[in-house]
Amino acid sequence: MRFSDIHERAIVRKGGIEELNALLPQLPPRSELEARTDDRYLAEITRCVFKAGFVWRVIDNKWAGFEAAFHGFVPAYWQQVSPEVLEELASDERIVRNMQKIRTVPENARMIMDAAREYGSFGRFLNQWPSEDQVGLLLWLKRNGSRLGGNSAQYFLRRVGWDGFIMSHDVVAGLRLAGLLDASPGSKKGLQQAQAAFIAWHQETGLAYSQLSRILSCSIEG
Repeated sequence: MRFSDIHERAIVRKGGIEELNALLPQLPPRSELEARTDDRYLAEITRCVFKAGFVWRVIDNKWAGFEAAFHGFVPAYWQQVSPEVLEELASDERIVRNMQKIRTVPENARMIMDAAREYGSFGRFLNQWPSEDQVGLLLWLKRNGSRLGGNSAQYFLRRVGWDGFIMSHDVVAGLRLAGLLDASPGSKKGLQQAQAAFIAWHQETGLAYSQLSRILSCSIEG
């Protein structure tokens, strides 16, 4: 299926090209990935981990409390934090007191620090990873981080401006409708099928992967 057909369907569903374009992500320059500091990457990872399976607005409304409770998410501190500090956080009313998710912070801090030691910063590590290999990056994050399987890593990458697709319910439905996905969307095979589709559409249109992903989702009846 050519993406022009999907694009036209999305335009009709959203009431016009201007209305659709207003919904598309606007990617910052790739240089901003390196400009973002490692503490902000740990913060965004943590936000996405806590949002998984939860009401997103609750996390957003409490986020100032998260920033205070986690002391700004400095990875060098959290990678070696004591168990006692984590136990205290489990009773801290400023955050959502989920101990399993609290424990992801030091584990993901170590992931960030390991990448920063090799590349100079976590942002530089992300910047050198091409969008054509999103599957490889997702598998790396899942293997080296904590609770970064499923869509959490995809939403994290979108939030920090790395150009990629998100396997939302509508995107999965769109890929299946186009006959381009027959594997489980969370499996390696399913991700590879999605990646192949988005690479072909990127070559066809020149649009960013994140914009293609949003247009596809908008083409599906809600």
